[in-house]
Amino acid sequence: MDAQPQAPDLTVIKERQQKAWSAGDYGKVGVRLLLIGELLCEAANLRPGERVLDVACGNGNTSLAAARRFCEITGVDYVPALLEEGRERAAAEGLEVDFREGDAENLPFPDASFDVALSTIGAMFAPNQEKVAGELLRVVRPGGRIGMANWTPEGFAGGLFKLMGKYAPPPLGLKPPFLWGTEERLRDLFGGGVAEMRIEPREFIFYYPSARYWAEFMRSNFGPLNKAFEALDEEGHRRLEDDLVELVESHNRSDVGTAVWPGSYLEVVATKR
Repeated sequence: MDAQPQAPDLTVIKERQQKAWSAGDYGKVGVRLLLIGELLCEAANLRPGERVLDVACGNGNTSLAAARRFCEITGVDYVPALLEEGRERAAAEGLEVDFREGDAENLPFPDASFDVALSTIGAMFAPNQEKVAGELLRVVRPGGRIGMANWTPEGFAGGLFKLMGKYAPPPLGLKPPFLWGTEERLRDLFGGGVAEMRIEPREFIFYYPSARYWAEFMRSNFGPLNKAFEALDEEGHRRLEDDLVELVESHNRSDVGTAVWPGSYLEVVATKR
């Protein structure tokens, strides 16, 4: 009899992911995505006084956007350095945010603790997708909202991770994170737990001095890419960097020597039953 393929060890994968996202300086990458969090807060129709949870909050883009709307906001992430950056940003703006270390697959809160749970390009990368969806549903009260912004598989970010996978293949059997950027998968994950789901395709525009500048910037600061480079020899470094530049140029809308290109994502707001 043929041997059945072994299921991936999600605990080991998560430990590796945590190390990867802790490498480099993701805060420098994340702050450039600030607009996505602001738009998600608008789509989720946040109101002053609402209890809001920002899952996989990074250094706080969406948490700070909710705090500016006078919400009672808690941000959760498993990278302590990013949480500390979030605290510094909140202090600089005079905003109140409770940043806590925690895991999107095992949120450290009782059932129905929040009016709204949000995640901006964050929870989608946790390895156990079903568990993440279950946790988002669990911590939100009946009638509350879940809002997410997730990169799509066919967009620029999906292309970036496919390219990275040529040099550092993902674990066998792991569901691609970009499934979160499809309507079919969102409805499958949240299923009968939600009464309504509004899905809006959106574009985020990246602005960089050049494609080469972006490739070098991401190599230094984006942890998963930083780790991919670490595993390569000098020739591999050159090929991967050239492929990154080519990827940007294939999307580039600029005609003045800079790099300006779109990245597609899905914005979803669901109402819990």
